[in-house]
Amino acid sequence: MASFSGDSKTSSHPLRLFDYLTLNAYWFSISYLWNSMGPILLPALVTLLVPESQKGGALGTISALGLIVAIIVQPAAGAWSDAHTSRWGRRRPYIVVGTLFDVLFLLAMAFSGEYLMLLLAYLLLQTSSNVAHGPYQGYIPELVPEAKRGAVTGVKQFMEIAGMVITSLAIGSLVGQGQMLGAFLTIIAILLLGMGVTALFVTEKPFDGTPQSSQKLGGQEFRLTNLGDSLRLLFHSRDFFLWLVSRLAILVGANLVRNYALYFFRDVLGLSNPAAAVGNLLAIIAVSIAIVVYPSGALSDRFGRKWLIIFSGVLGAIGSLLLMTATTQEQALIYGSIIGISAGIFLSVNWAWGADLIPASSGGWYLGVSNLATAGSGVLAGVGGFMLDYFNAQSHNLGYTALYLSGAICYFVGTAIAFGVKDPAAKARQSRSEKSSES
Repeated sequence: MASFSGDSKTSSHPLRLFDYLTLNAYWFSISYLWNSMGPILLPALVTLLVPESQKGGALGTISALGLIVAIIVQPAAGAWSDAHTSRWGRRRPYIVVGTLFDVLFLLAMAFSGEYLMLLLAYLLLQTSSNVAHGPYQGYIPELVPEAKRGAVTGVKQFMEIAGMVITSLAIGSLVGQGQMLGAFLTIIAILLLGMGVTALFVTEKPFDGTPQSSQKLGGQEFRLTNLGDSLRLLFHSRDFFLWLVSRLAILVGANLVRNYALYFFRDVLGLSNPAAAVGNLLAIIAVSIAIVVYPSGALSDRFGRKWLIIFSGVLGAIGSLLLMTATTQEQALIYGSIIGISAGIFLSVNWAWGADLIPASSGGWYLGVSNLATAGSGVLAGVGGFMLDYFNAQSHNLGYTALYLSGAICYFVGTAIAFGVKDPAAKARQSRSEKSSES
């Protein structure tokens, strides 16, 4: 991996294609894990362990509790890795140890025979996975100059999409055939592979072990000696806070659409193999994402982030509303592709936007805090399970209409909030343009 100067603005060596890939390899593994777990494995396991009338609430509960753990663990692990080092680096030990514990807890889930055992194993998996995830996401703001972050984030999203496509087809097929253990074993293999590539080929910036004691934001210096100081810095930054809330709302909408798709295919569309159908839907969504993710990141480097995010939010709302009307699998797949295009633009550009708004040397902490939106959206979307059970009890399949309408509203709210966030990339472009015209 190429090394960069301390301010992350300029690099001592240019980025190579190899660096783009190795820096983002573990994103593929994370994507493979969680895009199989949320929409396919957990719904299938919950269905086996609880009564039919309680499936929505049981799924919502296990998802929400797991994501509460993620909200706590990910920023804590990221902040700790920002301020501490070892002979193996700042981030690498957490990625390796967290992944090894992932293996243990995935096997515990695979052999759980009761709902409470499944819940405990899942909470432990969330803990270990986020011990790795929090420090890992500090790499991009730490190692990549600002001018390249949109492109590198585009590769990050491409790796996540590739993980989503492959896991959708592989895990959907395995679960549809009743090969639950095989599904878990493939996840374990992919996690170990991604961890190995990252540990061996990503070279971290030299760090002397001294904590980053202060940061400047808006011309004002803040000391980061404890969690309270860090939170004050977070909320002092109006733009980062609004970005966080906007991201939360949009991702709640996306999770309401995605998390209960297996039940939608079974109950509304009446498919006999809903796990395979959900796998196909997720694959189509992922392909739609793949088409737009890298161009979106590169365009946002050139023209700014905000208007692409606004466009993606409106598109996601339209896709959610259309899903309310789907009566065939073909319609669901078409409308899902619209949501996929929305997600591709959003995921690539929004993450780069967040990286623009934070101090580069505290990327582990800040992008860990961004998990308040990422994982928090899953917690709030867990309420959708109870909404599903409640409205379905009132009228046949009314719960799915409530879910997708709520998802569309969340997309619109998040998009409206995004209007109030500054766009450093657009400002930088304007500054470059003015300097060019002067010369």
